[in-house]
Amino acid sequence: MKIAIYTLGCKVNQYETQAMEQELLRRSHTLVDFDQPADAYIVNSCTVTAVSDKKCRNIIRRAKKNFPDAVVAVCGCYGQTDPQAVASLGVDLVSGSGGRMDFLDQLEAQYRQRSGQIILVDRAMDRREFERFPANGATGRTRAMLKVEDGCAYFCSYCIIPYARGTVRSLPLHEAVEQILQLAQLGYREVVLTGIELCSWGRDLEGQPTIIDLLEAVCQAAPSLRVRLGSLEPRTVTPEFCARAAALPNLCPHFHLSLQSGCDTTLARMNRKYDTARYRQSIQLLRDFFSNPGITTDLIVGFPGETQEEFTHTLDFIRACAFSAMHIFPYSPRPGTPAASMDGQVSARDKELRAKQAAQVAGELEQNWLHSLVGQTLPILFEEQKNGLWHGHAPNYAQVRAAGEDLHNQIRSTLIYGIEGGILSGRLTTS
Repeated sequence: MKIAIYTLGCKVNQYETQAMEQELLRRSHTLVDFDQPADAYIVNSCTVTAVSDKKCRNIIRRAKKNFPDAVVAVCGCYGQTDPQAVASLGVDLVSGSGGRMDFLDQLEAQYRQRSGQIILVDRAMDRREFERFPANGATGRTRAMLKVEDGCAYFCSYCIIPYARGTVRSLPLHEAVEQILQLAQLGYREVVLTGIELCSWGRDLEGQPTIIDLLEAVCQAAPSLRVRLGSLEPRTVTPEFCARAAALPNLCPHFHLSLQSGCDTTLARMNRKYDTARYRQSIQLLRDFFSNPGITTDLIVGFPGETQEEFTHTLDFIRACAFSAMHIFPYSPRPGTPAASMDGQVSARDKELRAKQAAQVAGELEQNWLHSLVGQTLPILFEEQKNGLWHGHAPNYAQVRAAGEDLHNQIRSTLIYGIEGGILSGRLTTS
């Protein structure tokens, strides 16, 4: 079969798509772009916001319209939380988890039979199973993702994902080491550790190892690989964590700490497990132990009950944190979550205005951070060529472009001399 996959959402979804691609290739299928003719189209869906749901529906409709004779299948979180809504769009197969082998088996069966009957793969995920695929071959990418954790037990009041992904399941440490070694042998230069709640890794394993134990194991096993964390829960950042992490030369100093709000009363309504004082402590610790790290975050504006005063507190707080980059989302009600029925729902207009204000502050902070890097020489992993220049990322995740010959998958020392359009301009050095 010719199969096309469209992926929405987080790095976990990207990993699961990567895993499906490798398995499909192993089964002798051919992968094509989503807008090309194919026998089957897979939409790996996301449901983190209402906008995510809408995007999923639009992609599904596009595939059905453009290729009416093809099999259209949906996996991922939207398929898990609302399979009937997905099925009503006329798809042939709906499954919750992007990595399930039975999903691919059913896809092949649906293609063979073409019965026209929607198949709903069992939604009851085996909570004991940790879905994973080995990478069976390099695909021209410089950076691989390794999913080491699935599920979440925090149940923030706005979030539907714990209901979609289930309880915490961790990839055993020895298997993570095996897979990191395999990725190094395949020629990747960087691996991103991903999970739905990455810092919960290990809580379901014997002895309850922690994320820093995992980091030490994979970094030491493959010293030639740059290792990057997908995200961190702020309370994970302790003096011990930072001291052990800073001793790992191939750990990228880029830390994504989800904030969601810079106001303590809003954080309490969100059922977050920290306050702004603890969050600031984490920021300071990272800057104490790492030189000019990239610190990024997520922010939700217009959460139910958020007053203008609370929002002002948030703006003041993000300025004080001086993030290198931010993802900003207007609050999106998710049916079935406590926040959806809370009093004080903020109007769409106010949410839009607050998102614009926060984005403006975030843009200023990002520019300040980029300017702080000018004059430094950074090791850049170059990934792709655009308009005659090679683009890549520094360990702190600053994006850099420079001129050169074939730099794909090379790490080169680069002197940063300027900024253009939010991207650092660099010049290769001889060192």
